Amino acid sequence: MTHLLKNKDLELHIDFPLENYNFSRFDWTGKITNVKFKGIPLTSVEDPNGGNQNHLGKGFYNEFGIETALGFEETKIGDWFHKIGVGLLKKEDSEYAFHKPYVIKPAKFFTKTTTNSIRIDCISEKANGYAYELRKEIEVQEHGFKIIYLLKNTGEKAISTTEYSHNFTAIDNDYIGANYELNFPFLLKPKLFGETVNPEAAVILDHHKISFNSIPQTPFFFSNLSGGEHVKSAWELIHLKSKIGIRENSNFIAHKINLWGWQHVVSPEVFFDINIAPGKSVEWTRSYEVFEL
Repeated sequence: MTHLLKNKDLELHIDFPLENYNFSRFDWTGKITNVKFKGIPLTSVEDPNGGNQNHLGKGFYNEFGIETALGFEETKIGDWFHKIGVGLLKKEDSEYAFHKPYVIKPAKFFTKTTTNSIRIDCISEKANGYAYELRKEIEVQEHGFKIIYLLKNTGEKAISTTEYSHNFTAIDNDYIGANYELNFPFLLKPKLFGETVNPEAAVILDHHKISFNSIPQTPFFFSNLSGGEHVKSAWELIHLKSKIGIRENSNFIAHKINLWGWQHVVSPEVFFDINIAPGKSVEWTRSYEVFEL
């Protein structure tokens, strides 16, 4: 079942936790599958030709602990570890990988809706001294939408992880190419990037801007765009043909920003660094604005 949030210009399509996407990677709370502005789609999917679409990302899906899930290292093979926003995953070998299919024990989910918002609570079991409560509220606003996160540590051990939104974007179903510009509020320093995958040289990097000289036929990826500096958690994607743009401008300082994409999608990824002592909580907000040039 899909919940619809809308105003005169915007539509947000949100899947409930136990509906559709059911893989062990992305957070099940508040799966924003589609965003439309005046009927024009702003979102895409991870892989349109992939097998099981319920195992792939789309829209504005977020993930906790892409590099190492909570408690994985200290969990014995055959026991269970946390994937925040999903539930418990069964450890089957010594190396965690976000793309592996894991056996899942889903967390408990509770949903409350209003005319302009949806709130989803996720309550975990305790495993290896870790436990948490996650609350996500998605609210449609006049010129965009806001996602408010609250993560509380209800376990005995500190929670140290990351969260990011994959932001699978494409405007008016247009392939990624010369019609797009992606802007950042900080100076891009390619020599300081963690990783660069740009095999066709389709992606052009300028001081604060990324553009495209052709449609990328293979995936591209750039990690740590800020070169290790903590920067404003913001980006802006402009589609020159439709004269529509979308920007994220969130309330935290980002410790890392990555970029992934392909011919059909571009995904700026702003990371939030999380460290929570037992009994404490942290709240953060991702704000998105849709605009016309």
